[in-house]
Amino acid sequence: MVAAADAVAAASAEAYPRIVATLIRVTGDWALAEDCAQEALAVALERWPGDGVPANPGGWLMTVARNRAVDVLRRAAVERRKLHDLAVLTPADGQPEPSVGGDVVDDRLKLIFTCCHPALAIEARVALTLRTVCGVPTAAIARLLLVSESTMTRRLTRARTRIAQAGIPYRVPDGPALAERLPGVLAVLYLLFTRGYEADGEPAFADEAIRLARLLDRLMPEQSEVAALLALFLLQHSRRDARRDAAGNLLTLDRQDRRRWDHTAIAEGLGALARVRHDGPYAWQARIAACHATAGSAEATDWPAIARAYDALAGIRPSPVVALNRAVAHGYAHGPAAGLTVLDAARAGGGLDDHPLAVAVEADLVARQGDRLHAATLFRRAAAAVGSAAERRALLGRAVELAP
Repeated sequence: MVAAADAVAAASAEAYPRIVATLIRVTGDWALAEDCAQEALAVALERWPGDGVPANPGGWLMTVARNRAVDVLRRAAVERRKLHDLAVLTPADGQPEPSVGGDVVDDRLKLIFTCCHPALAIEARVALTLRTVCGVPTAAIARLLLVSESTMTRRLTRARTRIAQAGIPYRVPDGPALAERLPGVLAVLYLLFTRGYEADGEPAFADEAIRLARLLDRLMPEQSEVAALLALFLLQHSRRDARRDAAGNLLTLDRQDRRRWDHTAIAEGLGALARVRHDGPYAWQARIAACHATAGSAEATDWPAIARAYDALAGIRPSPVVALNRAVAHGYAHGPAAGLTVLDAARAGGGLDDHPLAVAVEADLVARQGDRLHAATLFRRAAAAVGSAAERRALLGRAVELAP
């Protein structure tokens, strides 16, 4: 029973987006495609424990989903052409499933680009990608985006309706249009990863972002920024198991047991980074992550290289988070006074006013200058303003350590 359930889960991760993408292409009906894919998984959970796992699980699921779609369309008296197209989607029993190429690749890419179309709000893009490409249940998506399940169901329905009414094409753009659209797709994956990796996030969503980045990298190997994003995800996520102590408290990089880092993920990330041949925002972030991942100890970290990378990143994609991390990097590379100078310059524009993490960065730099009492006060101020419970505990812990 357990083995069959595991086989269904494994087949779902690989086959679900292909099934949905193919059925959407043929029927043009998003809800029908998702429903038929889900029903195929339900049938597998019912039959595989007794009948055994088929030799070609993905092909089996495709056949069941296709047959269900045929039944629905036939009952709805849909034109004969669509029924004919569906009838030839899956090879006959005993034949191998289609290789990664041709329509299979095109359909999956079309699905990702359609879900991430700029005509949709960013939260709708994330939700639709999770539901349609990844097969994540609506209830889980609702928890991620902090809304009720009924609200998320309505949002997904509106997104699908928007695609239909706006005539959003189900295709992968080419030429200049691809260069314009790809960053939007990558931004959706980046947001998804960030939501899963943050202190109180759900790791499963970071896993989904990595899986989608791997898929996109495999389908678009010529796109350097895709490889950079995958490298960034893997290098960051490699530290997941070491980020907390036995009591569940957050640990900063210098306090983590590096033996607990996922060195297989680090190797894969470094391999992806080696294929990057440009200086885009994800490339710089991946290089920063690589500096941390390859340092044998906190003391061995190449902080000057990290500071230079943050300088470059601030020049092409400035943000409050980049500004704060740049101050930290300069503080370690050139001393806490240099870090405070960078932080003061970042605050001058007003973008970091009342930002709790800006106060936390200041506290760390002040502590390293030796003013423990003032640093403890700043850490408590940051803890009072931060939204994450895990981060609040960590900041208060630093304050306790520094207080006389």
